[in-house]
Amino acid sequence: MPVSLVLLSFAINELNDLSLPMRYYITFLLLCFSLALHAQTDNSWKDYLDHIGQGEDIDRGQLELLYDDLDELANTKIDINSCTREDLLRLPFLSDQQVMDLMEYRYKVGRLNTYMELYLVPSLDRNTILLLKDFLVFSAAASPDSIPSLRKVLQYGKHELAADFKLPFYERQGDKNGYLGYKYRHWLRYTFNYGQQVKVGLVASQDAGEPFFAGDNKMGYDYYSFYLLLRDMHRLKALTIGRYRLRFGMGLILNNSYGFGKLVSLSNLYASTNYIKGHSSRSEANYLQGIAATIDLGKGFNLTTFASYRKIDASLGKDSSSVVTILRSGYHRTVSEMQRRRNTSETLLGGNLHFFSNGFHLGATAFYTRFNRMLAMNSGATYRQWYPNGQSFWNASIDYGYVSNRLNISGETATGDCRQVATINTVSYLLNSKLSLIALQRYYPYQFYSLYSESFAEGGSVNDESGVFVGAKWQPWRNSELQAYTDISYFAWPKYGVNEASHRWDNFVQLMVTGKRWGFTARYRMKMKEVNNSDNTALVQTYTHRGRLACTYTGGALSLKSQADVSYFTGKGSSNGYMFTQSATWEKRWLRLMASCGYFDTSDYEARVYSFEPGLLYSFYFPSLNGQGIRITLNARAKLGNNLLVVAKLGSTHYFDRSTISTGLQAINGATQTDLELQVKWKFSAYKQQ
Repeated sequence: MPVSLVLLSFAINELNDLSLPMRYYITFLLLCFSLALHAQTDNSWKDYLDHIGQGEDIDRGQLELLYDDLDELANTKIDINSCTREDLLRLPFLSDQQVMDLMEYRYKVGRLNTYMELYLVPSLDRNTILLLKDFLVFSAAASPDSIPSLRKVLQYGKHELAADFKLPFYERQGDKNGYLGYKYRHWLRYTFNYGQQVKVGLVASQDAGEPFFAGDNKMGYDYYSFYLLLRDMHRLKALTIGRYRLRFGMGLILNNSYGFGKLVSLSNLYASTNYIKGHSSRSEANYLQGIAATIDLGKGFNLTTFASYRKIDASLGKDSSSVVTILRSGYHRTVSEMQRRRNTSETLLGGNLHFFSNGFHLGATAFYTRFNRMLAMNSGATYRQWYPNGQSFWNASIDYGYVSNRLNISGETATGDCRQVATINTVSYLLNSKLSLIALQRYYPYQFYSLYSESFAEGGSVNDESGVFVGAKWQPWRNSELQAYTDISYFAWPKYGVNEASHRWDNFVQLMVTGKRWGFTARYRMKMKEVNNSDNTALVQTYTHRGRLACTYTGGALSLKSQADVSYFTGKGSSNGYMFTQSATWEKRWLRLMASCGYFDTSDYEARVYSFEPGLLYSFYFPSLNGQGIRITLNARAKLGNNLLVVAKLGSTHYFDRSTISTGLQAINGATQTDLELQVKWKFSAYKQQ
């Protein structure tokens, strides 16, 4: 018997004195350790989401859009020898300096042949180069056809059809009485690509509890999305018909894609980007519907125009003539949710003029919005007093900046019918290839608003916030990276749960060390927040401390990761929590198997812990866990031939401190929540290589 199995058997016998959940967890951990003789490196871009993810700051909808964009770019890939600056800026982990250095290096050498050449680009570190491997190709062709023929597009384009079905092994209260549909979730997704130039997408999605071919969904699925996207065709840089997303400048007035969090800002030094993208996500909130186009006017000028008309979900006032709240969940499971479904229309018209030359960029964005009902979202609580009120709105902004191989200055200043001026400005400097610094200032008056903004904000919205963020990224030695920041913010108007002006202070430090087989991550975060005391008569300061240690070992066919998370909350009482997670991935030719097990124990919700959990294709899971329990996942991925992929995931959470999970219609009468998700992806093309 192998020595590792002997040690495993001995260790299991010694577990008899421990509690049952801890025995299960440690047994799983030892089993993974006994297999560590054959481990392999798996530098997936999905690990990037784990590194930048801070669960308490993440909006699920935004992270899903980021995941969707990265997944699409990983599947289609960017040709480094023919791409534009705008193509590279679509990668959220690249800074303006890194993009400029890449373009300059390509200009000098003519063509890049291998990934090893990326190490010759001064501003690219090892971790960034490993990420780029998932998104770049090195073709011998100088450039794609300016305008490919329809015959060529149809002949050489690639089709992809994906289907997903989620089966819950439990019933929620709403499944018995309350929801209009069955408890299963499923979706279909079709994509056609001709390189980066032509893309067509169709998504059909059904959430659990929504009717299917019944009730108000007589056409089948609850949600459909379609788009056609053309890129880089002579003067036409981009054209989208259908559902799409936009981002201009730093997102101060118009960004219905994902926002850049604090760790992402350290990675890309807050690059200022403009782009049009088809809406291929299952998110029913952040998109426009109509047409958008970007035209190259020459001499560094680009003009973008866009028009949109769509129906949105909204809670209406008593007389149904006004909108009290714009809803973004996309759920239509109950009678009341169906009544709020797409009951209001919005029309948007606007444009952007952008100039870039010799590192300088300047842009102007303006748009007009009108609703068929009056927005009356400023009634009720004090914190809502400055919410949008009216039927038509406008916003305008200018964005500006300069980028060189070391210095990057970016900013945006905006106004609107609110008659207030908001601004965000950042400066970053690359001291050398190992050390970069960034400082960011923002000022958002509490009277300012834009319905489509998404930018750097501690408070969750571009409104009622001023602050300063200072960060650094340093490589103290080879194959290491130290990230740190501090952020101080002030809110002049009462926020939800705070009756007066308040402050927050956020501090973070993370060290990552990667080797050929071993990887190590240590992070610590301390966040101070002022909230109402128990009597709502004064403010008290609460402090949340979170720490993480993670270790990976790779080599051979199996990779292992061990992670420990701790949390401590103090202010209005005190509480603490921890979570230990062990995962293992085995891959051999056409088959990949993954298993993870995490044991968590927290005093209450304030001390909750977060664990990034890679999902299946086009999905992810970032659970927030509190109480005492265990989380187990099993994944299997089989590539059957060159075109067919089958994926399955079984996930189960068992609580030791409760007999009911969640509340209301989401309540589960039991201590265990188990789901099985199945996916199939089929790729095909009319072209058959001889």
